[in-house]
Amino acid sequence: MANTTKLALEASLKKLLLHKPIDKITINDLTSDCGISRMAFYYHFKDLYDLVEWVCVEDGKRALQDKKTYDTWQEGLLQIFEAVMENRPFILNVYRNVSREKIENYLHKLTYELIEGVVEEKSKDTDLAREDKEFIAGFYKYGFVGVMLDWIDRGMKDDYKKIVEKMSITLHGTVANSIINFVKIKKN
Repeated sequence: MANTTKLALEASLKKLLLHKPIDKITINDLTSDCGISRMAFYYHFKDLYDLVEWVCVEDGKRALQDKKTYDTWQEGLLQIFEAVMENRPFILNVYRNVSREKIENYLHKLTYELIEGVVEEKSKDTDLAREDKEFIAGFYKYGFVGVMLDWIDRGMKDDYKKIVEKMSITLHGTVANSIINFVKIKKN
């Protein structure tokens, strides 16, 4: 039941964002559109931006599903771009009306999960420290997010498939090399 309410609020938010900027949408607008009480909204979310964050993270999780391995991370990244494209009005509205810091936080959560899975897989048979794994995943997360923010800033006009292909070429083998380099330094 709780997830049904959250999904209804997500659908209402995306519908309302087609006609209004996010800073003009009220909790009343959302609850009236889905036919729930304000109290039901506040049971699940502390404010509108908490809902926006949840929507972004959930869309990302649906896009990623099982694409967090070394062999599938490019597909996962492509699916994140596709999810952003499918929700273009929502994303552009949020991008234009919410602080860049919030947008970065949403995207960091999405991409960190993807990269963390790859780092975990590639470092499975090593004694790489948790903090080193987190550093490697964090480093690549910033690159992914920077590229995606530039793409969103340009109105999502560039072919995202070409962007993912270029990222794949740029990053080919680098995560594994980073892990190897960290392990070598620890042994010396």
